[in-house]
Amino acid sequence: MATLLEPHRALCGLAQLKDPGRGCECMELIRDCCDMRALGAVSGLQATHSRFGRHELGFHASVKGFSRHELGFYGSVKGFGTPVKRSYKRLCSTSATHASSKLSPGSAIIESTLPTVDGSRSDISTSLPDVAASPHLLRVHPDSLQYEAGHLGGISENTASAAGEDREQVPTAMSYLTRILTSKVYDVAVETPLEPATKLSERVGADILLKREDLQPVFSFKLRGAYNMMSRLSREQLDKGVICSSAGNHAQGVALAASRLKCNAVICMPVTTPEIKWKSVKRLGANVVLVGDSYDETQAYAKQRSEEEGRIFVPPFDHPDIIAGQGTIGMEIVRQHVGPLHAVFVPIGGGGLIAGVAAYMKRVRPEVRIIGVEPTDANAMALSLYHGERVILEQCGGFADGVAVKTVGEETFRLCRDLVDGVVLVTRDAICAAIKDMFEEKRSILEPAGALALAGAKAYCKYYGLKNEAVVAITSGANMNFDRLRIVTELANVGARKEAVLAIFMPEEHGSFKKFVEKIGAVNFTEFRYRYSSKEKALVLCSVDLHKEEELEALKGRMAGHAMQLLDMTDNDLVKDHLRHLMGGRTCVENELLYRFVFPERPGALLKFLDMFSLRWNITLFHYRAQGESGANVLVGLQVPLEDEEEFNARAAALGYDYQDERENEAYKMMTSYGA
Repeated sequence: MATLLEPHRALCGLAQLKDPGRGCECMELIRDCCDMRALGAVSGLQATHSRFGRHELGFHASVKGFSRHELGFYGSVKGFGTPVKRSYKRLCSTSATHASSKLSPGSAIIESTLPTVDGSRSDISTSLPDVAASPHLLRVHPDSLQYEAGHLGGISENTASAAGEDREQVPTAMSYLTRILTSKVYDVAVETPLEPATKLSERVGADILLKREDLQPVFSFKLRGAYNMMSRLSREQLDKGVICSSAGNHAQGVALAASRLKCNAVICMPVTTPEIKWKSVKRLGANVVLVGDSYDETQAYAKQRSEEEGRIFVPPFDHPDIIAGQGTIGMEIVRQHVGPLHAVFVPIGGGGLIAGVAAYMKRVRPEVRIIGVEPTDANAMALSLYHGERVILEQCGGFADGVAVKTVGEETFRLCRDLVDGVVLVTRDAICAAIKDMFEEKRSILEPAGALALAGAKAYCKYYGLKNEAVVAITSGANMNFDRLRIVTELANVGARKEAVLAIFMPEEHGSFKKFVEKIGAVNFTEFRYRYSSKEKALVLCSVDLHKEEELEALKGRMAGHAMQLLDMTDNDLVKDHLRHLMGGRTCVENELLYRFVFPERPGALLKFLDMFSLRWNITLFHYRAQGESGANVLVGLQVPLEDEEEFNARAAALGYDYQDERENEAYKMMTSYGA
């Protein structure tokens, strides 16, 4: 194991502890899993990195040493200090009750208002715990913090920890280092390769390396944290069983860990979970319960049942042992790449992965930047860092469903605000382009969340003009739903800036079409949509192939001054998702509102919407765009008089679906004005 743990790096600075006796105790605790001959190579990193206070590094006089609880040698439910225990108790508390049930291994129970596996119906509307947003968290919209692709943002004057913050009772940086070094993840996980992305590196100009967590037995890094926490439970705790809530990768990690540890596992998944996913969990021997219309309802049920049955709740990210398990990825990167390294790009959902990687790498390789990557519409960590406190997103994009988290973890945020160098935001199109890059590079298909770090690395290198330096992107998962591939193929070239979506206004007269084709030049059309609507001017939506971004500017120049107006709609999601499919004649509709709703992918979602609106107002437009399990993107037009708008907004909020007013969208204004 000595070759795995790199003790000469991991124990650097240990001799600087204020209590020499405690330092010896730490070394004795680690001796069994380290080659002590390597300690001669210890150079003693100094606590000078700007991100590390003396307290974080474990050098402060108030640190009480490293108890066995802090080092993770006892059960992971107890021994994390009073503040942490209080926070977990608060996170797990619910107000309602639910009758417990015993399940046999590998069973699947559906508890919902939908038909169950035997054809009957079960109504849980009165038995599910109440799900309420944390009242003390600041509610923000993802759009309140946006910046250019590739820019390293999220850090502000509010980010740094408060000077007087009490940290004596929470795990220190040194205790996390020890937890990672003594992790038991390799009982189930494999050390994944660090592979060069040769083609992409040549294109970008930087040395891009891929940390292939998509090659794990469950095709995701999640089993590391789940097994590390569960393996530290006592036999008595394991005999009582474990429970978790998840719609995907965490569920498979817990199920596999339970199988190896020979304990009963209940996996709670939303009723909208695709059959292929819950059956994959069931095949691993876990008991699957489909319950709740949303993840929040599912999690509340799981936590309540944990308390009732005495099962250990295995959280997806916010637990020191989960974080430490994910941190073994950072340990492997340090060992696998011994040369200079500019940055490691890490996808962020709840923050467990980046917190673990940062906790290790900032201790042993503090010069390496740890950069998080989030979707532009699911940027909970970037906003939390910016405000200096955990926030809750008012709405959260679901395309990269593996990182679609409205609130980051309490412990993960505490670590990230001190250790992470910033967050890069990427669009849905950029994620699709990264999935295509990975397929062309390795013939592997990543899920959207799994391609997130690669998309961020590409954007960062382009934004800062990074050349001839090494960066690592963690490809975190490959549990791709097949029905999602259609959207990926449509948007991949747009995200790679190899395709442009254009709107062109031209005179509605003989010869205009031919003149347009002559002026636009020798381009390859991938899509062309036109329908007569006005006597005065015509609107054309088209997509064209691009070899270089400069070609688009040249095209705009050729079109200028010929009674034709060209608008670049490449970054307008409303056009790509809906309007490109709605070209045709237009009717002037009085008092029309235009909204986008995200319908959950479950039977009855449309009927619920119609019950709320159709009997009250006239529906003037309806375009449904499926996006896989993340929900359907639906564009809706309704005739709502001005005096009814307040009632409409109240009904839209009561519906419970994410929605957005599109009346100020440039594309909508374009569509409503050209035929007027």
